[in-house]
Amino acid sequence: MKNSHRFFCNTDCEYFPCHKTKRPERFNCLFCFCPLYFFEECGGNYVILDSGVKDCTTCLIPHTPEGYDHILGRLKARFAEIRGDKPENA
Repeated sequence: MKNSHRFFCNTDCEYFPCHKTKRPERFNCLFCFCPLYFFEECGGNYVILDSGVKDCTTCLIPHTPEGYDHILGRLKARFAEIRGDKPENA
């Protein structure tokens, strides 16, 4: 899966890895900035700081090979909600 459309590992980045991980070979850099950051509920492991800022430093979802499916699923659901589509299970 290395460097496919679902996974990209940039070991040359000066910040690599930007989150602590025991498996840097599985660290996905594709979503360097998580597209779900501004979602009120993204499904990730985050805390809201006293300042109101979302702190995602302990979240590795966007940085795993499986994170691609999680992020695309959340984005598709949100776009469907915005368009007013009926849920698939309804």
